[in-house]
Amino acid sequence: MGALDGRVALVTGASRGIGAAIAIALGREGAAVGVNYHRSEARAAEVVAAIQAAGSKAVAVRADVGDGAAVRAMVAEMLSVFGQIDVLVNNAGILNNVPLHQMPDETWDEMIATNLRSVFLCARAVLPHMLERGSGKIINVSSQLGQKGMAGHTHYAAAKGGVIAFTRALAREVGPRGIQVNAIAPGLIETELVGPITDDIRRERSAILALRRLGLPEDVAPTAVFLASDASNYYAGQTLCPNGGDIMV
Repeated sequence: MGALDGRVALVTGASRGIGAAIAIALGREGAAVGVNYHRSEARAAEVVAAIQAAGSKAVAVRADVGDGAAVRAMVAEMLSVFGQIDVLVNNAGILNNVPLHQMPDETWDEMIATNLRSVFLCARAVLPHMLERGSGKIINVSSQLGQKGMAGHTHYAAAKGGVIAFTRALAREVGPRGIQVNAIAPGLIETELVGPITDDIRRERSAILALRRLGLPEDVAPTAVFLASDASNYYAGQTLCPNGGDIMV
């Protein structure tokens, strides 16, 4: 018996990195999983295959989660295939380094659309279904940079800080109706999103962490499983921080 038997989860940005690890971990706990992707169809198919190999159902669902119509179509497809959505993991995101005084409008707008607007669009799309059923879990993936900031990442920090504030407000709004909303703020995790990390950078960054190592996607996924399961039923509006002991809250 898995902790998520009989439940259906939709994970955005699930074709790689943290999203893929979360989708696979949810599947291993018995959830049927919608693996959202935008461009990486082959990578999404690999994640679907891994979930199916673990004995759970999975389907790849393509959508640009910054586009409202695409998000509505994605949710409709999930409901058509599975009949319900119990868990939404808003994970899709982008990352780039641009000093604010050199930042084009388009760079700012793309960051906010992908990392913050998408959270609003996906949550809004699944909420009518969850409210009707009187239950549901929404898990928003933020970042420790939304807590402490970083030079060259004002747009990213603003978006991820907005995710934390959005999580708290929505938790108060829908908590009385049986829906729990929480966030995850990972530290530096070795993924394609971050890009290549040299041994020198790895040693330098690891030295400031209590655990003395950088994280892997598999270090984050168990937090999502916990928040998706009944074990987290008294959590609302919280931000859990798998970061190796960088920010301690």
